[in-house]
Amino acid sequence: MVAAQLATEQPRWDLARRVRACATAASDEGEFVRRLRQHGLLVRARFAEGRTDIVSGYSVAAKPAVGERPIWYGGGHLARDLALPRLRAEWPDTPESASTAAAEWVAAKRHRRPVRPGRETAAPDPQLWEQCGRDLEALREQLRSVPIEDRDSWARVARQTAGAFAAWSLRVETRPGPLARTADALARSAELRKAPVQPVKAGMVSAAGASLLLVSALHRGQGSAAELILLRQLANLAKALYDMHRADTDPRRADQIASAVRTELVQVARHLSADQPPVALAAPASGRLLDTDREASEAARAARAGQQPVGKAPGSPIPRDLRPDRPRTTTGPRRPIRNPSNDRDGR
Repeated sequence: MVAAQLATEQPRWDLARRVRACATAASDEGEFVRRLRQHGLLVRARFAEGRTDIVSGYSVAAKPAVGERPIWYGGGHLARDLALPRLRAEWPDTPESASTAAAEWVAAKRHRRPVRPGRETAAPDPQLWEQCGRDLEALREQLRSVPIEDRDSWARVARQTAGAFAAWSLRVETRPGPLARTADALARSAELRKAPVQPVKAGMVSAAGASLLLVSALHRGQGSAAELILLRQLANLAKALYDMHRADTDPRRADQIASAVRTELVQVARHLSADQPPVALAAPASGRLLDTDREASEAARAARAGQQPVGKAPGSPIPRDLRPDRPRTTTGPRRPIRNPSNDRDGR
């Protein structure tokens, strides 16, 4: 029974990973549609009744095997934060962007070429790695003053951090692995039950640049040294979300994030550290996550100075013996789907 449920859930989980990566890396709705198609997904829009220029929702499907029919999932059925109204809260809302997006949805439906190809066709500027590092450091600093009652801001950070890990997974994992499971754990903190009612606060730094870098880099970005620094900075954002849930007396969510850092990101760090000094991540200890902001800042400054990342600091939370054969529970898809059909539509 468990095997049958996992077989049913795996396609949905993989689609959520792909959609989350594309959504976070996109700067507008049209780019989102083009990125979905670029990564091999079938895309169809749900238009307002009697209209061909107003899109109210969307569905995606993996390309089926020969002789089979695609199984469609609505964005809101993949995850609450992937519903189109939630995604649009991060993109420009102008007549021009809406018109371009509608044209891209129509082109996708009719299997035509993209109307206006954009930055998804090119590798990002290498200088963006440094800018992304500064943004992540600044965002982590800003979060120190964000109250836990500000659900919209925390959900936005969770959505963007999850998107960065999903983008990384999409680039390097042929099937969902540690990075995808980390994205899944963090995405749960982005699932507000009500749509945001306030615009994003002016001056709030975005973590979306990390998604653009990670999903667009052709090989290994600027090498494992740069990726180790980025991993540490993203782990600091995960730590901030962990601290927020602990302060908000939500131990279940805090434990999910702690488990992702301890079991999933340690694997990624070990892989990247194969030819680099070991990396220190925030990891659970005595019911909390240890603070690694100082180490992350030092690593970023060293990288900008053309040096290698700093080595493992004394008292690092990463155990010397990672015990790779230790049994662990895998973070799987979040919600069972009952009575699977050939079309699971939704926003």
